[in-house]
Amino acid sequence: MDPGDPACDPASDPATRDPTGDPTAQSVPTGQDPLLFLQSLQMLWSTRELRQLREEAWRGFAALDDPLTSLLDMLDGSQGWRGRGPSLEAWVACELKRWLQTRPRPRPAQGSPGLKQLQARAVRVLAESPPSLVEPLVSIFQLQDADRSPLLAHIHRLHQEGRFKEMSAPLLLQDKVHLVERYVDSLPDLQQRLLALLDSWCQPGFDIRVVARWYPQVTSVRLERLSPRELSRQVLRLLERYGLDPALCPNMITQQHLAALRYLCHKRLVERSLSQESWAEHVQGLVGQNQWLQEQLLQLLTAHNDAAVVARCVLDLSLPTEQLPATVATELNRLRLQEGTTEAPFEDREDDHYQLPIAREDIYFLASWEALSRHQEELLQPGQVVGVDLEWRPSFCAGGRPRASLMQVAVEGRVFLLDLPKLLSPAGGPAPRAFSRLVSRLLSEPSVTKLGYGMAGDLRSLGASYPALAHAEKQLRGSLDLLQVHKQMRVVDMPAPGVDGARGPRGLSLLVQQVLGKPLDKTQQLSNWDRRPLGEGQLVYAATDAYCLLEVYWALCREPARFHLSGDLARSLRLGRSDRSRMQEPPRLQKALASPRQVPAEGVAIPEVRARAFRVVCDSMLQGLARSLRCLGVDVLVLGAGEDHRRAAEVARQEGRVILTSGLPYQKLRAQVGAGRCLSVDCSLRARQQAKAVLRHFNVRVTPADIFSRCQACNCDQYLKVSKDMMKQLVWLGSHPEGPSSTGDKTTQNEDERETGSAPEEAPGCGTYDPPCRWLEEADLRSRAPATLGNGTRLQLAGVPAGVLQRRALRHFYCCTGCGKVFWEGSHLGRVAAHFQEVLEGAPGSREPGQAPGPAGSSD
Repeated sequence: MDPGDPACDPASDPATRDPTGDPTAQSVPTGQDPLLFLQSLQMLWSTRELRQLREEAWRGFAALDDPLTSLLDMLDGSQGWRGRGPSLEAWVACELKRWLQTRPRPRPAQGSPGLKQLQARAVRVLAESPPSLVEPLVSIFQLQDADRSPLLAHIHRLHQEGRFKEMSAPLLLQDKVHLVERYVDSLPDLQQRLLALLDSWCQPGFDIRVVARWYPQVTSVRLERLSPRELSRQVLRLLERYGLDPALCPNMITQQHLAALRYLCHKRLVERSLSQESWAEHVQGLVGQNQWLQEQLLQLLTAHNDAAVVARCVLDLSLPTEQLPATVATELNRLRLQEGTTEAPFEDREDDHYQLPIAREDIYFLASWEALSRHQEELLQPGQVVGVDLEWRPSFCAGGRPRASLMQVAVEGRVFLLDLPKLLSPAGGPAPRAFSRLVSRLLSEPSVTKLGYGMAGDLRSLGASYPALAHAEKQLRGSLDLLQVHKQMRVVDMPAPGVDGARGPRGLSLLVQQVLGKPLDKTQQLSNWDRRPLGEGQLVYAATDAYCLLEVYWALCREPARFHLSGDLARSLRLGRSDRSRMQEPPRLQKALASPRQVPAEGVAIPEVRARAFRVVCDSMLQGLARSLRCLGVDVLVLGAGEDHRRAAEVARQEGRVILTSGLPYQKLRAQVGAGRCLSVDCSLRARQQAKAVLRHFNVRVTPADIFSRCQACNCDQYLKVSKDMMKQLVWLGSHPEGPSSTGDKTTQNEDERETGSAPEEAPGCGTYDPPCRWLEEADLRSRAPATLGNGTRLQLAGVPAGVLQRRALRHFYCCTGCGKVFWEGSHLGRVAAHFQEVLEGAPGSREPGQAPGPAGSSD
């Protein structure tokens, strides 16, 4: 270890324990002179005998009358620490900090006169100290909690001398940015200096390791926490805290632009959920003439293996072509030779997405109060249901959320698109006031049911964009947020909440797919909604986003039982937001997600299926889930590591199985099997949690008798019961194939050599495990050494510990006829029953809402 290293973590470093190991170390005679003490350590320091040096130092600390005062006396009386390299004084300060942390003893109280005097002296030392002394002095003398006056005076001195970076860099390298923030909290000039320093670390090509090498003694934070991405977040947070102009931090803005480019390339090239026109417009605004960002964009594009798409992007943005791969360059030349080149769409999307059911002429774009006033009566008609949505231009940089650009209001048969910037300008004019009154009347009219998806957030954004509508959220009456309905729905043929790991539709698009059969086309979602005139695709998209709310609502009202919603949906959810605050929540909000053991008021629950009759096929990424389900009696097949996912669909169709997939192939597989026959499982969950989610989703009934009714290893449900005497014979013969048959105690030899049985291999032993199976007889054995069943399956006797054979209470074993695995009565049944208590029928407290989960444990 470098003697100048102050690695100050006493909890993890064994060196923080008393290195002398001497319990009488505290009884060393006190009164040692600090400078003589320092001189006594100098020889060991020069020879780098660190172990002996630490022992002597800790003994010396115990001999000092006042270690804190003595440290300052050492620093005042020596000059070695004022240089740039490692110093004995800095090492002693770090060791004293460790020593104090390992010896709880009364220390001066914060604010006491004695500590104030020591802190004043410590601050004077800080003014001249190298980085290696900063952290130990701050810790030892509690400067982080001290009166800020001397600290600010010290900062002023550093600032006057141009040494602010020298003070702040070591603290930042130790992840103590909060200390630096406190120091500069009321000093605008230093706030800008701090941001300039952090921003300089964000510049392209900057390597934070260079700075870390300048301060080897104090670098304790993992350097990835000081990556440009993480630093740019810190800079943005400080800009907002101090209310400074983001233009002060150009490198942070560049890093934000790079992050936005990654996001946009993912949306366009991977998800294919962004149109080429919108993508090119956003990217052009982010990249501009910045050569470094152009290079980064080209790297992102060329990493994509579709040469035609990459060439189109390069052509649309006029990017440099010198570094393009040959295939992309060839495709680019072909595009340039074509006249009137148009975008080749990724695919024909029309048949794959929800289509607006009204004619184009029923979409009204209204940009003036005169045009809007002609439809005022239609918008405010009592008793109707309207869909409300908002659009705004996406923002990829600092500066907060942009203002709302468009408000959509859908009524039956028509959609009105309201141009907010035009209708609300000039602020305070008669037309904007009239428009604000119209919006207020619409939102506050309780007889008009307003539908939205995340409506509260939309109305907050509307109020933040336009002061005239600042109270829009508070005025809302008679509303229904379909986002809350969506959270409480259960849909048989779609991923349930908690198990949706697919990269498919999300949010409102997923709701539309679950209720109406097809998702929304979101390619225009990130388009420029401030542009005028809006494109045809934008107009249709905006109208569709609002009108689909009406169709979803009508479908839910027609078939509430299909989604396990109460039949009085239309009535119970007309209540406005403030009305609900004065009364109990409607029954639907409390019980929309019906328990698998409950039948909704107006319908029938998802048909119940017994665990042993439930058959699934899993992909190779769900081995843990497969074992957990088999443990509960479910018939589970697992694809091999090299098998194509299409094999799962083939098996599901042939054998009537449900497909459980880890996410990526979900959409393709679902299209190949019937409704309700494919489920995407969240791989971030543990196997036991995944199993519970699957059982609830398909309403599978599991009883205690189902536990271990199927072999976890091979999925076979045929066991044979083996007497203890026969098991002893077979085990002995397996280890002594040349010897005669014997049932003696020879099996007790080498008990420790075969302790290979594991808890998951044990059979349950709570006195209730009795699978329906017959006894193993001599006629069932093809051979006894090695023990082989008539079907050719060899018993896995090596997994039976010798000690298990000597258990007096153990009378028999079980063997799987499929793989030969041997099981015996143990304690695992109780653990499994506790793990799955809430889904286990007949278990105490099972299926009760709000029941706390069973004891923690792993099922894989």
